[in-house]
Amino acid sequence: MRTSGHTVLITGGASGIGLAMTKQFVHHGNKVIVIGRNERKLKEAEVSLPGITVYACDVSNEEQVNALIRELTELYPDINVLVNNAGIQYQYSFMDSEADEMCGKVQDEIDVNLVAPIQLTARLLPLLSRHDEAAIINISSGLGLSPKKSAPVYCATKAGLHLFTKALRYQLASTTISVFEIIPPLVDTDMTKGRGSSKISTDRLVDEFWRAFRRNQQEVLIGKVKLLKWISRFSPSLADAILKNS
Repeated sequence: MRTSGHTVLITGGASGIGLAMTKQFVHHGNKVIVIGRNERKLKEAEVSLPGITVYACDVSNEEQVNALIRELTELYPDINVLVNNAGIQYQYSFMDSEADEMCGKVQDEIDVNLVAPIQLTARLLPLLSRHDEAAIINISSGLGLSPKKSAPVYCATKAGLHLFTKALRYQLASTTISVFEIIPPLVDTDMTKGRGSSKISTDRLVDEFWRAFRRNQQEVLIGKVKLLKWISRFSPSLADAILKNS
């Protein structure tokens, strides 16, 4: 893949991994459109990165997404890179949580982490397929390979996104659209505050991805996930034991 001259849409691109991706694409001469549901963070990103375009949109809200796609199709038909980054994680026990509250969190995680990237991909494929070089970049997690007990639904959504990405790559193999998956370990973001240790920075994640992006390496294992994938291949029970209480 070339690294400049793209028009890039990044979900959740105003904070965390998404903001680091936004900065990297801007730095390399790409037009970047950022969507998110936190208007304060969107405005901060817009001030710090002049030239980006921001839209307030909840990717789990079908009506908002449909309106956004209509506007993007009209104003930015040159979109050729989609980065499905937006994600949320709750930690709860199915035994100890109040059912109505827990079910709301379950639905939120599934909608944001799994349904939204699949539906955004489907809606934007007509735009992406117009170009002689295009990419879909899905950000999953090492927890989609081996789960931890404190976030079962988050792990399930990331496992689903992992398999969706692989299957989509098979479907699009004869097209001009490359399908990338970034599989990170624990990353130092607002979402992971107070959780775990030995986190990697968002900048390190993006630097590792960028090297793979240039080479068109489409499954991008970041940091310790390289070791996790190797362990999973030869001793799945050991990989599960390592991540279970992480």
